[in-house]
Amino acid sequence: MYDTTIIAGPESKLTLGTAQGATEVPLYSPEGMRMVASLWTKLATQYKLMYEPSWLGIPIIQFTSDMVMMQELIWKLRPDYIVECGFAHGGSAILYASICDLAGKGEVIGIDVEVRKYNRVAIESHPLSRRIRIIEQSSVDQNTAQLVQQITGGAKCVLVVLDSNHSREHVLREMELYQNLVTGGSYLVVMDGLQATVWDTPRGLPEWKDSNPLQAIEEFLARHPEFEDDPHYTRLHVTCCPHGFLRRTENRV
Repeated sequence: MYDTTIIAGPESKLTLGTAQGATEVPLYSPEGMRMVASLWTKLATQYKLMYEPSWLGIPIIQFTSDMVMMQELIWKLRPDYIVECGFAHGGSAILYASICDLAGKGEVIGIDVEVRKYNRVAIESHPLSRRIRIIEQSSVDQNTAQLVQQITGGAKCVLVVLDSNHSREHVLREMELYQNLVTGGSYLVVMDGLQATVWDTPRGLPEWKDSNPLQAIEEFLARHPEFEDDPHYTRLHVTCCPHGFLRRTENRV
């Protein structure tokens, strides 16, 4: 797998050539780290590496680096509820539930407009199903948000994760609907802002450049000063959610 013939000493440089010209940076510089991380996320997206991992037997569509960061965050917060918009196979719900189980508290509320039968069966038969509640409704329906508000009302700590439709409009709508659930010191995590940077890959779509979660994050932060981007949880550089860990800096009113 690894080419042992590649020698990269302290003076090595990276050169990226494109139709617009060439960019050269020292390999071991911060710029070199950023370039390698950016190129790796493009390659990982092209080869769909986020589809490779599973968690306790259930497929989880995430980079392993983000899985580790979510583990850190959940263990630190020990939330009463984790609200996840975008359920898919349910692997991330199982990840979050497993950390809650180790912490001895917490429930995952998984929301999706459609939960396929085999995914529901896999989750409901899983040992951690007791910590997962599935809501099969649109995440951007006001009635869904109100239902989740009723369930989580009075909780001391609520964490919200957005990972469904990744258009700017949809993500911004979710952010506005669910931001009031996030308790002071907890987080609103917005996945797949990476879409803004991988539109140019062979598998990418040009429309990702013009409509993506990163745009929604920027617009949301501009009018919600009570939230701030926390770079601590993207410090591994390879992430699907750049600027996506948003910490609420004050208690909700």
